[in-house]
Amino acid sequence: MSGSITPYLMLAAILFCIGLFGALTKKNGVVVLLSVELMLNAVNLNLVAFSKFGAIPSLTGQIFTLFNISIAAVEVAIGIAILILLYRNKGTADVTEIDSMKR
Repeated sequence: MSGSITPYLMLAAILFCIGLFGALTKKNGVVVLLSVELMLNAVNLNLVAFSKFGAIPSLTGQIFTLFNISIAAVEVAIGIAILILLYRNKGTADVTEIDSMKR
């Protein structure tokens, strides 16, 4: 079962570019968080692909992927908590209003 790593890397690059575009252009906080998750999933795909098709196949990339998934879950929980506070204070989920929460 010899395969090529190229399709996995191309898919990961496309996912990362879509996530980066969403994170940089959208103003809704939930969409920004979803875009960051897309970028993290692209990284996870790269880690798994390199662990399977790398010079020395091992489980290291898959272990890093599990660690990355757990960190992403914590990031989403904290991000949603910040967005809920922003919505309670300002009545909007616009990320440009976040700078006013520091007072």
